[in-house]
Amino acid sequence: MTVQDIAQQFVALCQAGKFDEAGDRFWSDDIVSVEPMGDAAVMRGRAAVEGKRQWWYENHEVHGGETHGPYVNGDQFAVRFHLDVTTKASGQRMQMEEVGLYTVRDGRIVEERFLYRQG
Repeated sequence: MTVQDIAQQFVALCQAGKFDEAGDRFWSDDIVSVEPMGDAAVMRGRAAVEGKRQWWYENHEVHGGETHGPYVNGDQFAVRFHLDVTTKASGQRMQMEEVGLYTVRDGRIVEERFLYRQG
């Protein structure tokens, strides 16, 4: 499977709201996930990244969103996400945009790196 194939299938799953399935299907066991901030800015390994995903769902209510892309270059692809979420602890609702930059090796996503825009 090419990077283009992986990127297209990953985005199609996200567009269908199947974010968990996209990760489960394409993440490497040794995936590294990099966020721009926070206590867990760098997570290493599938179990850690799955834990981060669980934390996200436990702490945020997702009202909706859009997924755009993929934008492919070599062994990487980018996806633009727009999310409408409420932080459960504060009750603050926000519109969030982020770009996920994914690196593929041997048919698996080995790194995901997120760049945010809030407003």
